[in-house]
Amino acid sequence: MPGHVLWFEEIGMADVPRVGGKNASLGELIGALKTRGVRVPDGFATTAEAYRLFIDANGIESGIRERLDAFRAGTATLRETGEAIRELFLGGEFPPDLAEALRDHYRELGRRSGTDRLSVAVRSSATAEDLPDASFAGQQETFLNVAGERELLDACRRCYASLFTDRAISYREVKGFDHLDVALSIGVQRMVRSDIGASGVMFSIDTDSGFPRAAVISAAWGLGETVVQGSINPDKYLVFKPLLGEAPAAAGIRPIIEKTLGAKERKMVYSRGGHARTRTVDTSEAERSAFVLTDEEILTLGRWAVTVEEHYGRPMDMEWARDGETGELFMVQARPETVQSRKGGSRFTVHRLLETGRVLAAGAAIGDSIAQGTACVIRSAADIEGFRDGAILVTEMTDPDWVPIMKRAAGIVTDHGGPTSHAAIVSRELGVPAVVGTGNATAVLQEGQSVTLSCAEGDQGRVYAGSLAFETEDVDLGELPETRTRIMVNIASPAAAFQWWRLPADGVGLARMEFIISSLIRVHPMALVHPERVTDPGEAAQIRELTRGYADPRDYFVDVLALGIAKIAAPYHPRPVIVRLSDFKTNEYAHLVGGTAFEEAEENPMLGFRGASRYYDERYREGFALECRALKRVRERLGFGNVIVMVPFCRTPQEADKVLAVMAENGLVRGENGLQVYMMCEIPANVVLAGKFAARFDGFSIGSNDLTQLVLGVDRDSGRLAALFDERDEAVMAMISEAIRQAHVAGITIGICGQGPSNHPEFAQFLVGEGIDSISLNPDSYLRTVPLIAEAERRPAGG
Repeated sequence: MPGHVLWFEEIGMADVPRVGGKNASLGELIGALKTRGVRVPDGFATTAEAYRLFIDANGIESGIRERLDAFRAGTATLRETGEAIRELFLGGEFPPDLAEALRDHYRELGRRSGTDRLSVAVRSSATAEDLPDASFAGQQETFLNVAGERELLDACRRCYASLFTDRAISYREVKGFDHLDVALSIGVQRMVRSDIGASGVMFSIDTDSGFPRAAVISAAWGLGETVVQGSINPDKYLVFKPLLGEAPAAAGIRPIIEKTLGAKERKMVYSRGGHARTRTVDTSEAERSAFVLTDEEILTLGRWAVTVEEHYGRPMDMEWARDGETGELFMVQARPETVQSRKGGSRFTVHRLLETGRVLAAGAAIGDSIAQGTACVIRSAADIEGFRDGAILVTEMTDPDWVPIMKRAAGIVTDHGGPTSHAAIVSRELGVPAVVGTGNATAVLQEGQSVTLSCAEGDQGRVYAGSLAFETEDVDLGELPETRTRIMVNIASPAAAFQWWRLPADGVGLARMEFIISSLIRVHPMALVHPERVTDPGEAAQIRELTRGYADPRDYFVDVLALGIAKIAAPYHPRPVIVRLSDFKTNEYAHLVGGTAFEEAEENPMLGFRGASRYYDERYREGFALECRALKRVRERLGFGNVIVMVPFCRTPQEADKVLAVMAENGLVRGENGLQVYMMCEIPANVVLAGKFAARFDGFSIGSNDLTQLVLGVDRDSGRLAALFDERDEAVMAMISEAIRQAHVAGITIGICGQGPSNHPEFAQFLVGEGIDSISLNPDSYLRTVPLIAEAERRPAGG
């Protein structure tokens, strides 16, 4: 039937669903992709009109309407309705001309591929004008490894029938779509041999935070259905899109800002016999412990994501595959992202836990809200009728059959799946918070147990025991006043960096390296340089497990630290991100894995072997070299030249010289490649000799906690002396005033990082009056403090 079965490259403006308010030509897209080096499997598609021809030829429209009317009237269940309508399709026949057109195209596709019985993927694509506002992902069926003309027609018939799966009917009811206004197009593609290769899902936007400048890639061995279904925990990669251009590539920039190894317990492959076309098998130990994609493949997919997004003019949800025979990457599917792309940039809601509790399970956070309820543990879709409205759904994984109860849940927790799994995609669209890929939720959460599900703490979601107090705050960034003073944010956790990307901050005033080391790396740097000195068998085993896959344990430290810093830097690029070098005290270092072998007990660690004094000392010099390697990689290989290095607790100008010399030995030369080096101004000597320190550094950042304790002689950790610890003390304020004056005399910038301006409006007034250049705040206090600073700027000095 001419015009109703088209080669991909022939599909024009009128033949595809409307996308983003304009018709998008698939043929045009494929042409654009090929010019950018993107591979798309050869294939053909039926039009939406072909679907309607099938309905008319078999006279089944009235039967469909009758059964839908019975469902709405309550005289038929969802299951009965779906099954009856699908039978109407499965009992139908293709009009002869349409059937012959499908067979002709299949034969020609085989001829192009050099085989008579070509294996193809038969994919469904629901068509609706509102497609950008609703995700039909997973609602209809895809059939893989289909070979033979009769098998092709049967798969196409089943695709049509799948427009009326129970989950699809339920979804359209929720979204308010008229069932017969939605048609279905079938795409038939040459199978990419990803069954012996790899495949996955990719978004051109961060699906959890809505950060638009990152591409998120999930990857697993074998066919991609395991990733889409959420039946395994895939690898996850993040790529920073602005640094993927030709100029950064020519400079050797590789902006991969996250690489998380997934368990990848199973993979889907072709079946060797019988009626089933595919089967699921366990992966090998080598497959589980290896990343699916190389760095070059990650970057290639990231560039493809940018190309597709630019073509459609909106964020996109894509599927890719790697052929196991040729090693070639292919783009196999693309559709609009339907959740984050619809959210406004200036208005959002902040959720905060007000207390902590015992963590029962943890996984990837989907959404950014908090939910409470009793756990309802359901292991099979056959038992979903037992779900209690408003409960926390706990299950191994979900597929589209679960949608009817997912929309009734307060929250969702799964054992398996990643940020691009079915559970994640549907939860985002329904606005239901979820924690996916916990690994053990169905085992540790008890039926009826009261829990709090939190997705408000970054990209790791947690399930806490009991009902914890929390609050919500509606934010309109459009109402924030402008300030002369630069307002920055303090960030410790890479997971939290994306959470606050919408704040109009002037950069990061303090990025603490310690959090990445203690929470993500977990091992003492010197224990990675000299693992032979770790004598505790348990700690030695922990180090081997954490560094598995690394020929040199030191590379583990450098990789994890570099990626953590890069993830903090990305949301604020190209604005400055000030990264403080490690400032653990000896007792804190000792608590890291392997730490006791390298740290001596001190009577007063607060005034002991910390900060700058460690970096050039033989006891830590090799560990400091790893910090320098990571920072050099962030700036020069990952491309974040906006990262500024800051030296903490530097006691003398001579010590500053030693630190700068060691940094230079490790490739961090102040002034080279635009590198700026700041100093924490937190010791009275830093103020007394501010001119000499200013000659060695590009900027100061006042550390009010240490400066207050050292000026007043008050241990900041002493509960008995807490009433005396106050940065508003006259002596402390005199020190801060002098530090600001001396910095400006020397011509360098000076800021402050701390909660004083948030907690005390008069302190903010003082800093503004003294002419401080920047104030860095914790993100959750940013919104309430900016108006205070703006008000302080409007008041006359001394007012």
